[in-house]
Amino acid sequence: QVQLVESGGGLVQAGGSLRLSCAASTLTFSRYTMAWFRQAPGKEREFVASIRYSGMITNYADSVRGRFTISRDGAKSTLYLQMNSLKPEDTTVYYCAADRWGAGARESHDYDYWGQGTQVTVSS
Repeated sequence: QVQLVESGGGLVQAGGSLRLSCAASTLTFSRYTMAWFRQAPGKEREFVASIRYSGMITNYADSVRGRFTISRDGAKSTLYLQMNSLKPEDTTVYYCAADRWGAGARESHDYDYWGQGTQVTVSS
């Protein structure tokens, strides 16, 4: 059974940084495009960033471009999201997702597997 386990969330002041991690197991990591989404209570899941299975192509939501960086480590089967210059509006639960041979889509329904989420809270 595929498992995606996020970690690294927490409480940080506005302007601060956090790095999220997503450890993948029982899947061939190199075959999966990976992504980060976030979802606030009562709202739809929102695309944050994606990185192709090759690791060569990334895609970002306008709201985070220039502040967040997505990366992956194939040797560790781990996805990362470096979040800098955090804002209170970045507060929500962040999820990682996997899409086999995916094109880095922004739609959540394109992704096959999901983690359980990690809470990020940015205080003003």
